[in-house]
Amino acid sequence: MKKTIMTLSAAMTLMLSSCMTTGLGTTPTTTSSTNSVLGSVLGSVLSNVLFGGSLFDQSGILGSWNYNAANVAFTTQNALTSAGGVSTVNNMNSSLASNYNSIGINRSNTSFTFLEGNKFSAKVNGIPFGGTYKYNSQNGEIVLKTATESLKGNVTKTQNGMGLYFDSKQMTNLLQKEGKVSNTDAVQAVSKLAKSADGARVGFELTK
Repeated sequence: MKKTIMTLSAAMTLMLSSCMTTGLGTTPTTTSSTNSVLGSVLGSVLSNVLFGGSLFDQSGILGSWNYNAANVAFTTQNALTSAGGVSTVNNMNSSLASNYNSIGINRSNTSFTFLEGNKFSAKVNGIPFGGTYKYNSQNGEIVLKTATESLKGNVTKTQNGMGLYFDSKQMTNLLQKEGKVSNTDAVQAVSKLAKSADGARVGFELTK
């Protein structure tokens, strides 16, 4: 609870800073639009934070989720702030999307389906695989156990759906071992991006 409160406080600080630089909240007539923008900024900030952000309960991740966009998050609010904030995330998202395009990842060939009984099936770059999963709704950590390995990642709510994130090593394994991606330059670029800032995680935004 203490960590969540601290995260929300930091997010509010970023929101207020953003509003001051854009001139929001200066007159009573702008109250409604200000509240709307503040809510949007808060949602954006928290969707980029893994620990202390917005999480799913156990049933919330069930169903079929398709690739929607490249997505980057940070482990904590402090890590996000130190890296440069949401603007850094946006730049990293753009770089990640470019590499995904080079690999060929798109909505029709990349998806994850989580079922009751802790079973999952997935496709990455059109290559199917599956196994069992273990999800911790208290911290958003998830482990995908396939026939060959265990992939440790994180799940969080995004503004459009679900974010599924991995560190550099885990994402490399996901792309090469499970997705059979042959474009090693693009995979290495994704891995390097995940290492470019402390606490950074790379992954996918998924929608139903």
